[in-house]
Amino acid sequence: MVPARTARRSTPRRRETIAAVFAATSLGLLLVAASKAGVIALLLGDSERALRADFARRFRRLRLRKGDGAAHKAMADVVRFIDRGGVLPLVPLDLRGTPFQLKVWDALRRIPTGRTTSYGALASKVGEPDAVRAVAGACARNPIAVLVPCHRVIASSGRLHGYRLGLDRKHLLLAREGIMLL
Repeated sequence: MVPARTARRSTPRRRETIAAVFAATSLGLLLVAASKAGVIALLLGDSERALRADFARRFRRLRLRKGDGAAHKAMADVVRFIDRGGVLPLVPLDLRGTPFQLKVWDALRRIPTGRTTSYGALASKVGEPDAVRAVAGACARNPIAVLVPCHRVIASSGRLHGYRLGLDRKHLLLAREGIMLL
């Protein structure tokens, strides 16, 4: 289900300060970064330093500051989902990317909890059936892990394939949604 409130825009041209919160989860350290419009990044990793570097690489014009109440609320909802599974929380998002990436990320958000799709099927859904590699690239560049559920995309063979956060994390996220793959 797609939350009603989602800001969509390309990467900003001016400097902007973004609220950030870090929390430990069963899948590693979590960084939730939020603008006034919603979550702009949800990154998983092994250290705060690595997460800050990943954020800086993705959002060159954005600076992180200590998070506020909205960032803490989003983080608590996401940590609960990561650690316990269930239905994705409806958290406002501030998606920033190219028009093609935004189209792919919107399609990802329409994959129901407990279901998967293939890269080819996703390419067809966005009207670009020959752009399987481009769809995979958009999934890899997804800055809002879990809430934009690229973990639900698998190989056409039905096996786990490609996940920037590692196949172990992908397997665990899918298992918490009731999806068991070999």
